[in-house]
Amino acid sequence: MKFTKRQEEIVKIVKAGQPVTSEALAEKLGVTRAALRADLAILTMTGTLDARPKVGYVYLGKKLDSDILANLSKIRVGEIMSKPVTVNDATTVYDAIVYLFLNDVGTLFVENDGILVGAVSRKDFLKIAIGGTDIHKVPIGVIMTRMPNIVYGFPEDSAYTLAKKIIEHEIDSIPIVEKVNDSDDEKVNLKIVGKISKTNITKLFVKLGENN
Repeated sequence: MKFTKRQEEIVKIVKAGQPVTSEALAEKLGVTRAALRADLAILTMTGTLDARPKVGYVYLGKKLDSDILANLSKIRVGEIMSKPVTVNDATTVYDAIVYLFLNDVGTLFVENDGILVGAVSRKDFLKIAIGGTDIHKVPIGVIMTRMPNIVYGFPEDSAYTLAKKIIEHEIDSIPIVEKVNDSDDEKVNLKIVGKISKTNITKLFVKLGENN
């Protein structure tokens, strides 16, 4: 796996003027801090840079074993995904919250007849609870994020691609889907078949590290 041109430019800037804050990097590159989040995560994850609180980024010059990086790009999501925790959009917010904590997850995916229609996170539940809404009566379909505004992946995607999406979008997990056609109008729907979370990615890194 090779670094992108922007990642190489970040390394060059940090080496020349370390420590360098993310704000300074964003200004030099003419992008937002959010746009750099994934790049900086990858560079620190591989040991090239180190993030020091209240100081900035410094150059370490280390590099994660090339075999680990290569394996991360080769491993397909379908090999490491876990079972998604799902509800339908008629489930009340109260019941969904109970289900969320019973399954110890950060996100519930919403499906109708197996088709992904939405997602709801702990933050969404917290917002409606604080607002004083009667969570025993409101269906989860009212507060969920609806398709097509959901980040998703496919079983054939690489683990690296999904890890990058999690970082870029600041989410806990991503639904893994397969395309299915509606026999009536040939509409393509997305059937949820799994999920990739931060935990899946972390376990993968530990496994790859142990094997090397």
